[in-house]
Amino acid sequence: MNEQTMPTLQDVLAARPHVYRYLQPTSLHHYPTLSALIGAEVWIKHENHQPVGAFKVRGGLNMAANLTAAERAAGLFTASTGNHGQSIAYAARAHGIQATIAVPEDANPGKVAAMRALGAEVVHHGPDFDAAREWMMGVAEEKNGCFVGPTEELLIAGVGTYALEIMEALPDVAAILVPVGAGSGVCGTSIVAKTINPRVQVIAVQSAQAPAGQRSWAAGEMVEAEMNTFAEGVATRVPFANTQAIMRRYLDDFLLVDDAAIKRAIVTLLEHTHNIAEGAGAVSTAAALQNSGRFTGKKIVLVLSGGNLAVEKLKAILEE
Repeated sequence: MNEQTMPTLQDVLAARPHVYRYLQPTSLHHYPTLSALIGAEVWIKHENHQPVGAFKVRGGLNMAANLTAAERAAGLFTASTGNHGQSIAYAARAHGIQATIAVPEDANPGKVAAMRALGAEVVHHGPDFDAAREWMMGVAEEKNGCFVGPTEELLIAGVGTYALEIMEALPDVAAILVPVGAGSGVCGTSIVAKTINPRVQVIAVQSAQAPAGQRSWAAGEMVEAEMNTFAEGVATRVPFANTQAIMRRYLDDFLLVDDAAIKRAIVTLLEHTHNIAEGAGAVSTAAALQNSGRFTGKKIVLVLSGGNLAVEKLKAILEE
């Protein structure tokens, strides 16, 4: 991807009517006790308050609104560990389109149930997201359907609308920390924030147990890596070329946090904000806690990207 084909702030602005036809802006709350713990003025962007519990629904709605009549008739095909799939299922139902979604064999049962409740056909295939994705791409080709990867430019523009909400509410924000799986969220955030105010630091965060994105960004080339994280929203072992190009263009830093720190952050968010964060949703908070000295006295936003944590996982984390 070159800079001429990257999504722009104008693409995000164009996505707004497609997103807000169905959704409301999400909460952006300041938490004094969490701020005291980190030593910064901490605001949480509550994308866990979306109707499917995660930020990706914004991208799905923008994608569905831009399909041709032929693409709508052929249906949408995708693969997901859960939140991207819920996004596509929600958007497909809103626009009267059939969606077929491949998930890994051990996919979060709550997310699978949510996709099915939204009318999607859900098929289990393979040990992880990348195996499910590669298989479903073949299925879509056989059926002449539209395969939607997790980093399509229309998805990036759609999810970028939450960054517009941040910048409008907190134009003097110093840093925004964003969880990264495939990278659509941090790409949308960085395009918006850096275009509006280049001084805003945009920092990506990923699990150290699934570091393909961070390693690729640091190396300046595509690097596959192990994928052993419990946090399915950031559980990718293969980087994506288009989001890597955007991250190299805009990002200030890319941090890794261990799964143990992510679990502690889930408990911290529950204690201080009374919100349930899934693993991916808690990585930004984990990074702020781990690097608190870096943000002393600054106004920062931590993106709580999703709250779809299985009850069994929450119980296990609390028992630990």
